Amino acid sequence: MKRSFFILSLCLLSLNLFPQGNKSLNLREIVSGSFQSENIRNVIPMADGEHYTQMNAEGTQIIKYSFKTGEPVQTIFDVSTARDIDFKKIDGYKFSPDEKIILLQTETMPKYRRSYVAVHFLYHIKNNKVERLSDGGPQEVPIFSPDGTMVAFVRDNNIFLVKLLYNNSESQVTEDGKFNQILNGIPDWVYEEEFAYNRALEFSADSQMLAFVRFDESEVPLFSFQLFAGEAPQYSGLELYPVTYDYKYPKAGEKNSKVTVHTFDIRSKVTRKMNLPLEEDGYIPRIRFTKDPNKLAIMTLNRHQNRLDMYFADPRSTVCRMVLRDENPYYIDHEVLDNISFYPDNFSFLSERDGYFHLYWYSMGGNLIKQVTQGNYEVSRFLGWEPESQTFYYESNEESPLRKAVYKIDRKGKKTKLTEKPGTNTAIFSTSLKYFINTHTDLNTPASITINDNNGKVLKSLVTNDALKNKLAQYKQPVKEFFRFTTTTGIELNGWMMKPTDFSSSRKYPVLMYQYSGPGSQQVVDRWTFGWENYMASIGYVVVCVDGRGTGGRGQEFTKSTYLNLGVKEAEDQVEAAKYLGTLSYVDQSRIGIWGWSFGGYTTIMSMSEGTPVFKAGVAVAAVTDWKFYDSIYTERYMRTPKENAEGYRRGSALTRTQNLHGELLLVHGTADDNVHLQNLAEYSERLVQADKQFDMQVYTNRNHGIYGGNTRYHLYTRLTNFFNRNL
Repeated sequence: MKRSFFILSLCLLSLNLFPQGNKSLNLREIVSGSFQSENIRNVIPMADGEHYTQMNAEGTQIIKYSFKTGEPVQTIFDVSTARDIDFKKIDGYKFSPDEKIILLQTETMPKYRRSYVAVHFLYHIKNNKVERLSDGGPQEVPIFSPDGTMVAFVRDNNIFLVKLLYNNSESQVTEDGKFNQILNGIPDWVYEEEFAYNRALEFSADSQMLAFVRFDESEVPLFSFQLFAGEAPQYSGLELYPVTYDYKYPKAGEKNSKVTVHTFDIRSKVTRKMNLPLEEDGYIPRIRFTKDPNKLAIMTLNRHQNRLDMYFADPRSTVCRMVLRDENPYYIDHEVLDNISFYPDNFSFLSERDGYFHLYWYSMGGNLIKQVTQGNYEVSRFLGWEPESQTFYYESNEESPLRKAVYKIDRKGKKTKLTEKPGTNTAIFSTSLKYFINTHTDLNTPASITINDNNGKVLKSLVTNDALKNKLAQYKQPVKEFFRFTTTTGIELNGWMMKPTDFSSSRKYPVLMYQYSGPGSQQVVDRWTFGWENYMASIGYVVVCVDGRGTGGRGQEFTKSTYLNLGVKEAEDQVEAAKYLGTLSYVDQSRIGIWGWSFGGYTTIMSMSEGTPVFKAGVAVAAVTDWKFYDSIYTERYMRTPKENAEGYRRGSALTRTQNLHGELLLVHGTADDNVHLQNLAEYSERLVQADKQFDMQVYTNRNHGIYGGNTRYHLYTRLTNFFNRNL
């Protein structure tokens, strides 16, 4: 009852329209990002706890700001005045621990989703001088030693060390790195993609040791895709003969990299392998040195990913001692890995052991001190712990699965909500935890950014997005509102809806359903977005999004109800949503379409092939079509291996449902998608051909999973618009 009333209240609030103008939304404007909200990026809190730094939008300055006032107090770096500089902008930066040197990132060249190589420079603040980190070529994942006297980095899969006190002398730590065989200090493709990180290299707290993960991917199967000359960008030399890009990609059930943890003693130059009791096919998704230089934390997962063990390894003796084990009847979400924070005597940990993500507090000996939070809600981020008051700071959705707020809880269990506005709140705290930068947004309001103190009091408004609000006020624009319905099997699902700008309850409208539907994801949340869906609502569609079973924010049993059976319940719930929408007086139930990208594209196909003919048309962009084609870590987390779960793979395959496909279907894919391979489209489309099912197809040359570059995005969304206009 309480929850239902809350959803109703949100619906009523969302009807408070912004002033509406007469201009019509323009697709090219939307795709070009002209309605993108202002934000603050590249914020780094400083060690004094009173200041933070930010790179300007042009990448030409690093400016120091006061947390207390929000005002700039110093320009720390400026390309126009720095000495010995031979570049015009920077792409990123990081401070040495004593904040006397800034590592400047330039000439960035992306590799995969999170990895890149770049040319780095050292900027000495005191003498305003810039010098190259290395003359040997671009670097990856550079990291300062805690004492600020060294920088370690990776080049060509090997680790290098630069000693700043010895005229930046450079030495090579590892010698065996080789493309498609051995990686030192950086994860392989599947680790980077599915464990969400790009560096496996750490200094000890006393700066005497380096620790790194070594990935031996020599036995991982090779995958290849073609690259063509193309345009935007254009690859020279490929006009007549395309080339293949070959890289290691373990599909479900195939061999993964063999992983080991090593330490390098910087003084003695001795490399040691840690004596880690890891199963042969186990994972090492993170290593972290604790505050104790003799304790290297190594996190491991078994291949089923339902058991996480954390060991403390002695970097010299190589002995590993288990200090934590967390087990789950389904699987452990990788996001817990980035919520483990080490203090001199304690560490934090997120676990779903009581059915919801909650914060737990341990001694460094591995003893559970207390469960900090509890209840039918989820803690999404641990933000920090203040030792004097023993106060914990975190983000959670305690108010509603649709909302997120910032909280603190003291030693006596007294909880204080630090953000006043309902919606989605995200915090960046100062190192002292005295202040935080809060970004707030809700369903129909672009981001507002404030500086608050640790009692929640707003000290300064940094971003209002008033210019964007004034611009939007010139347009006829649809407004989002929440709704909730109950399926025929008694499951309540959350959704949002945008009605056409000229909506009349006496008319019948076509419906366009958008969804992602992947495990743990949420699209129905109280935050502002503005994109192609807004445009479609403005030209006459009722646009709807429903989070079905398997999505996040509602506890483990809801999220993990799709375990071992990906695609089945998700498709059923989208069909249920379409059937519910068809009962609304203003919906034309004969004109309902569905679309999605990646997992959303997969769910689109599965929903159109569920066996209930409710969708007239659908678009699947970059879709998985059979889980045997997708990578090992992601797929096995939810499905185990094809050998262990053959029936689950069969039920969750679009290839086995081609005869049930109902409605007009457009398949879209990039030829250079390193994530969801074009193979998915090729094999599925062939099945459709042999099943005598007509369909449309759009292939984008040299485009990866994001399908962008040059005019590509505008072409894509024009294609989608025309397809739905023609069929709905």
